[in-house]
Parts: sequence; C-alpha cells; structure tokens
Amino acid sequence: MTVRICILDYGMGNLRSVEKALEHVGATATIANDGESIRAADGLILPGVGAFPKAMEGVRELGLDELIEERRTAGVPILGICLGLQLLFDSTTELGGAAGLGLLPGAVDELDAPGLKIPHIGWSPVRWERESRLTDGIGSGTPFYLVHSFAPRPDAGDLLGTAEYGDRFACAAERDNVFGVQFHPEKSSAAGLRLLSNFAGICASVPA
Repeated sequence: MTVRICILDYGMGNLRSVEKALEHVGATATIANDGESIRAADGLILPGVGAFPKAMEGVRELGLDELIEERRTAGVPILGICLGLQLLFDSTTELGGAAGLGLLPGAVDELDAPGLKIPHIGWSPVRWERESRLTDGIGSGTPFYLVHSFAPRPDAGDLLGTAEYGDRFACAAERDNVFGVQFHPEKSSAAGLRLLSNFAGICASVPA
C-alpha cells in the first residue's frame, strides 16, 4: 500500500524539501491546500518558516484550520514541522500575540537563552522524554537541525522531546494522532528520514 501524505501549502515553508524527503522514504507526497487533496490523504504535514501570526492568517484565509480539525477528528495523523509545530498550540506571544490551532494545549514563547544568539541555528542533541512510534529506532541524544527563536510549552503528558539552548526547551510533542517537531527532519540526515519514515508508517496503520 502506498501512503499518501499531503503537505499543506499556505505560502510559508520549505515544501519541496519535505516532499523530496517523503518520496525518499517511499511515501507519495502532494503539496496542496484544497479540501479534496487533504481529505484523500492518509496523513497531513503542516510545515512552516517565519512568523506565527502571519502563518495563522494564511491558514485561516484558506480554511485550513477547519480542514485540519476535521481530519484530526477523523483520526488522520498530523505532523507539524518547525513553525508548524508551534501553530498546533493555543497561542503565541510573537509580534504581539496570536491564537493558534489549539490542537495541543499550551503557549509558544521566546527561547530563554540569555547571552546566546537568537535565533538558535544549528544541530542540537534531542533527548526523548518518552517512547513514541514517531521516534522508534532513533536514539535519545541524536542531533537534529534547528532554526527558531520561539518554542512551545506543552503539557507534561504531551512532551515528547527536549533540547538545550540556554534553558532546556520542548522540541517535540505528541497527543493522540497529533505530532510536532521543532527541528527540521528533512534537513537532519538519516535520523530525520527515519522520523519521516516512522510518520509514514503511522499513517499507513490508520484504518481508511
């Protein structure tokens, strides 16, 4: 069975590199923002780079907030990447604040890294805080590539992974069929491809 994953296009994100990485692990990837493509997919990826408030404007203008909620309720796996992880949460303090998708409880705040350059750019070891199908076969402490100035504060039960830059911050979260990573798996070498392959496997295991 071929797994069909839709990468949501709302005008912000490095979509082609995510698409290529998914194809590399054997998934069929499409970049789209229409209801028909989104409803036909076995899984959704919400990518993103840039500012949270502007991203949410684009998401809402296209009606993607309602489509994402509809698919979440239907049990379809959803993976947020980088800014896409942050958008899964309730709100942000960035640029005066904005409401997010609210699929994961909690707020997104600026990194607490006194004396360090913001944004945080580079490879950081990621510590898994619990087991997950998303991280199967990826050792705790594996480095992933990050570019960000903000990080979410998830509920303890949703926290999946942390990394350190100044203070330790949340860089992966999971609740039911909603997953998110602050790092870029598509730029994180073999470990990132393994994570995307694991996500494709999660999508394949959900009954149609």
